[in-house]
Order: sequence, then structure tokens, then C-alpha cells
Amino acid sequence: MPDSRLSILLTGGSGLIGSSLSRYLTGQGRSVLRLVRPSAPSASRPCRSTSGGAEGDLRSWDPYSQTPMPGDCSFPGLAGAVHLSGAGIANRRWTAEYKREIVESRVRPTEALARFLAGMRPRPEALVCASAIGIYGEGGEEALTECAAPGRGFLAEVCAAWEKAAQPAVEAGIRVVHLRFGVVLSAEGGALAKMLPIFRLGLGGRLGGGRQWMSWISLTDAVRAIEFALESRSLGGPVNVVAPNPVSNAQFARDLGHALGRPALLPVPACALKLAFGEMAQATILQGARAVPAKLEEAGFAFLHGTLPVALQALLQERNRAK
Repeated sequence: MPDSRLSILLTGGSGLIGSSLSRYLTGQGRSVLRLVRPSAPSASRPCRSTSGGAEGDLRSWDPYSQTPMPGDCSFPGLAGAVHLSGAGIANRRWTAEYKREIVESRVRPTEALARFLAGMRPRPEALVCASAIGIYGEGGEEALTECAAPGRGFLAEVCAAWEKAAQPAVEAGIRVVHLRFGVVLSAEGGALAKMLPIFRLGLGGRLGGGRQWMSWISLTDAVRAIEFALESRSLGGPVNVVAPNPVSNAQFARDLGHALGRPALLPVPACALKLAFGEMAQATILQGARAVPAKLEEAGFAFLHGTLPVALQALLQERNRAK
């Protein structure tokens, strides 16, 4: 395992997962260097280092430039990099323009970071990149391990291109891990936080037919899995970052209603979701994949929240303590 005193380079540090990861790693004694895009990038920008407090030091980069890092950038003692940045999949309707943004915000920064790390001397030991179980498309009832073939559709194509963009790091001998995230559950952000007010009012229920699979993971376990991927030299390639017990959408609604002491009997028709969100609804809400964490379990990762009721109880208790 790498020395815990060595630094970690992080992109996407302001997001739900990235900010939690920064706090977690600094709490473990690591130094976190967050790459952020400057408000007015220029070819001559300095490699600034400013304190980000508990969430790490900030360094400027422009992944869309021919020189993503300023010439004076150096990262001595870099143990690895975690790449989490990308435009939100469910932020808005998928217009042709926004679909291009989704693709470019993943592929171009990933390739830029991979090339930069490949050119470093010495190179970091690991590059851990975000991906998603959307690569499997509509998986039906099959339990999907990392050996499953990519599916069809926009998200599958995005994820395949996203993972391919890290190839310069692979060719340079850096251990690359593609974190295929499921739905990350947190009471403070993401999908669950949006559901809580509705379910607390007793207005929650299944989405569409409710039979679509939801492969989920608690934010706590997602952060721990990222650290595990950084440290586990046996891990490489795709890794499903999901809990070992996926559920149907209908079961998720029942478990969430039970955790809140509220009924969950009001379904949202598929036609209403399609009308409101278009193609995005069909690809992200109304279809699912029954992904399982084969590689994490084989490598010895221990989940704190292995079942949905346990995860929901822990997340809601954590939210109540924070109030």
C-alpha cells in the first residue's frame, strides 16, 4: 500500500462525492491537491496553490487547453489521482447541445489528465477514474459483474468513451481503475435528497412500473471504496461501485417509506416522467442494471451498509445528528 503521507490529486472536488472524499482523505492524514478550473483561464496562468481548508489545497488547470497544466506545476510525492469531474447526467433535459457537453466534460478532461500523469517523473502509482453502471445499458434480470459486455444507448456509449480516454495512463504503466458508480445515496445531496421531502409528505412511490433495478451504494461506502481502489494494487480496470444487494425501484420506494414512517403508495407514471424529462427519464429513471460488486468483494472490501434498510437508517440518523 502507498504511504498515507503522500498526496492525492483530485478533480471534481466540489461535488457530492469529491467533497466527502476530500474530507475523508485529509482526516486519514493524506494531503489532497484539488485541481480546479480558473474563472478566466490563460496560457500563462501560474500553478497557484491556495488553501482549501479541510477539503485540500487548490491548483489551477484547464483540461480543454493544449497545455492543461502550467509549466511550473509540480506534484512531488504524488501517490495517485482521483478523477471525478463531469457534467451532471440528470441535471436537465438532454438536448443535443447538452449531450455534447456530457460527453466532452468526461472524455476531454480524462484524456488530458491521463496524458499529464503519463508524462510525470516519477509517475503516480494509480489513476482512479469515475465511470458509471450506465455502461451496461438495460440489463434486465441478469446480475452484472465487471465482465459483462457494454450495452446500447447514449449512456453506454458515453461511459465506454470515458473509460477509453484514460488509455494514455494505462500505456504508461499506471494502474487505472474505472469506478462504475451506481446511485450514490446521501441525505445531503443527489437523488435521495431530492426524494426525501416528497416521501416525508407521504407522496412517494415507485417510478413507472417499478420493476427496474436500482444498483445503489451509500456515500460513506462509495468514499471508502475510492480509497480502497487507490490502495489495492490488485484492482485494475472496471470496478462496480455498488452495494451487494440491488433492489427494484418499487422495493426502494417501500424501504424509503418504511424508514420515514410514511406510506409509499403514489406511483409516478412513466408517461409523466417522459413528458417532463424526455430521453433522460427513459435512460436513467425507467431502466436499470442489476450490477453487483464482484471485484470489490473478491479484493476483500467490507461494506458498512450492505442492505438498503441499513443504509437508509444510517443516512437518516446522520442527517438528524447534523441538524
